[in-house]
Amino acid sequence: MKEISKLNLPDDVRYADDHEWARLEGDKVRIGLDDYAQDQLGDIVFVGLPEVGDTFAKGEEFATVDSVKASAECYMPVGGKIIAVNRELEESPQLVNQSPYKDGWFVEVKPADPSEMETLMTSAECLEKLKGK
Repeated sequence: MKEISKLNLPDDVRYADDHEWARLEGDKVRIGLDDYAQDQLGDIVFVGLPEVGDTFAKGEEFATVDSVKASAECYMPVGGKIIAVNRELEESPQLVNQSPYKDGWFVEVKPADPSEMETLMTSAECLEKLKGK
């Protein structure tokens, strides 16, 4: 496992308490699992994703991740309608380990309330929280 100081926590995304990340891109939000979570889970072997058109409230479970170590649920950092799903993860779930913020994203949503992004942590706030664990 990585030391906290070695984690990749980009400044252009926001972070949820449950280790999902959210990046605002125009009028949509791209969502995935942060570097800390993928590191803790180890080698990811399966990602269960929702369907385009599904709608979730903030905090609702929207995906599952199975690794060689454990299974984990993923929760929506912002509520909205799924407008895209990263189907590459069906064949290559290891992309979450290799590139969690670029190729390993899970879904894109049309946010119901874009101001929910403001409730998420910045990279500095997320790092401070992790140091406190």
